[in-house]
Amino acid sequence: MAAALAGLKAYQEAERAPPPPAVPVAAEAGRARLLDYGGEGPAAIFVPSLINPRTILDLAEDNSLLRWLSGAGVHPYLVDWGAPAPDEADLTVAGHIETLLLPLIDAIDRPAHLVGYCLGGTMAMAAATLRTPLSLVTMAAPWRFDGFPEEAREGLQSLWENAEPTAREIGALPMEVLQTGFWKLDPARTVSKFEMFGTLDPGSAKARAFVALEDWANDGPPLTYGAGRELVEELFQANRPGQGQWKVGGQHIDPAALPCPTLDIVSTSDRIVPEATAARTGDVLTLKQGHVGMVVGGRGRQALWEPLAQWLSQVQHKE
Repeated sequence: MAAALAGLKAYQEAERAPPPPAVPVAAEAGRARLLDYGGEGPAAIFVPSLINPRTILDLAEDNSLLRWLSGAGVHPYLVDWGAPAPDEADLTVAGHIETLLLPLIDAIDRPAHLVGYCLGGTMAMAAATLRTPLSLVTMAAPWRFDGFPEEAREGLQSLWENAEPTAREIGALPMEVLQTGFWKLDPARTVSKFEMFGTLDPGSAKARAFVALEDWANDGPPLTYGAGRELVEELFQANRPGQGQWKVGGQHIDPAALPCPTLDIVSTSDRIVPEATAARTGDVLTLKQGHVGMVVGGRGRQALWEPLAQWLSQVQHKE
């Protein structure tokens, strides 16, 4: 424990690298923005989760899926959800799609692929039902929420029951509540990773990568109360997407009925979004990288970046 606490202190005091250079804003919808990463080739709109910041897809200048894609025959855009305003307490996950995501998609003056990561993939499936894209790619996206371990679902429900009165009062669910649930998935690993960090040379590439990733994992604006309630009660507990009961924009969302080519990227070693939760419709790419490792890990470029670039460059919408 002493070693873990020393590692935690070293992490807190570590020097932070400057963020990657800013990119232009292509469109805005309320608090949400669409960031333009440039490049030649088909447009691809990346939809991050509402949980944790968008920066996992642009973690560092030398470890950025989007910056790499912009030089690999794709023109990527990234949704920035922004921070919820006080008058948005009732905005649900579905409401984010209807009022923020769809207007950003409509702002692009040409057909685009949709690529969603984690809960952003679940949301992108709904958007693809309402706005036919060139294709839909989901990365580590949950759909069959009964595929989460029962212990994890019960733990999240317990956290929600304790936090709900305060969340309802303030109109938001703080990120720290959900982060507690992530820690409980593997408490020993949470301790051991800081113990390991305490042994690293602070100036090493491994230490810098650790700090960047931990800063991402421990950051993020709160969810609106409505999104938190829908996430826990309607998705995790009632499994409405997996049962074909989730409605967005007045339509039931059915991944098997999407009017576009689809690619579902899943990982057999994902502890955050287990393989059993995937929709598994259309083409499926199965990886052995974890939830985060598939995007920013050392083998991510070969395992995910390159196959993704090939899909986005070659797949076209079939009338």
